[in-house]
Order: sequence, then structure tokens, then C-alpha cells
Amino acid sequence: MALTETQVEDKIEIVGDYKMVQVRTATVIKKDGVELTRSFSRHVVAPNADISKESTEVKAICNAVHTDAVKTAYSSYLASLE
Repeated sequence: MALTETQVEDKIEIVGDYKMVQVRTATVIKKDGVELTRSFSRHVVAPNADISKESTEVKAICNAVHTDAVKTAYSSYLASLE
């Protein structure tokens, strides 16, 4: 009877004017290869976020969509809130 737990980024979306990157992670628990449960968690990567701990795929997406123009617009937006 072997229980295994794996985590997989199963959905990555780009949302909004500031190209927020939403990452959904599925946690799958299996017993002898048969899936018992699946649960989800989500986090958002903003243009000013530290992406050093993100997966290679998320880093590549962030580098593609978080252009200097997007980062500047997001910084201006944050400054306007203060």
C-alpha cells in the first residue's frame, strides 16, 4: 500500500491590465496509483514580484509578459493608491 503525493502546476493564466500571472497548483494523493484526492491552491505573480522561486515555466511566462512598460504602469498604479 503505497501513498504518493504530487504537486503539479496545472493551470497558468495571464489576467488584467497589469498581466498578473495566476498559477493554480493541484495536489494529488494516490494510493497504489489510484487517485484518492485532488485539491487546489492558487497564487498570483505581480509584475513587481520576485520570481526566483517560481518554476521554469512560470518564470518564462513572467519574463515574456512583464515587460518594462507593464512594470512601469503597475508601479504608477501602486503609487496612485498611496
